[in-house]
Amino acid sequence: MTRSTRFITILWPAFLMAGVLEMLVFVVVDPNEFQWFGGPLIGWSPRAIYSVTFLIFWGVIATSSALTALLWSTMEEDFS
Repeated sequence: MTRSTRFITILWPAFLMAGVLEMLVFVVVDPNEFQWFGGPLIGWSPRAIYSVTFLIFWGVIATSSALTALLWSTMEEDFS
């Protein structure tokens, strides 16, 4: 598998799941009421909050998928 194919197989499903997670979170959470651990309101626009949280979700899910791919490839090498 080429490097670009591996990146796409990690990033595309992570992108889709970040979108799903974003929808699930913001069904429950109002972005206008975001606070840092009980402190003052963040004061960002809802679009900025949606964008930043989406990128965070995408990064976390992509990292998890990349670690899984890395462990899977090393496991295949060990059993070959």
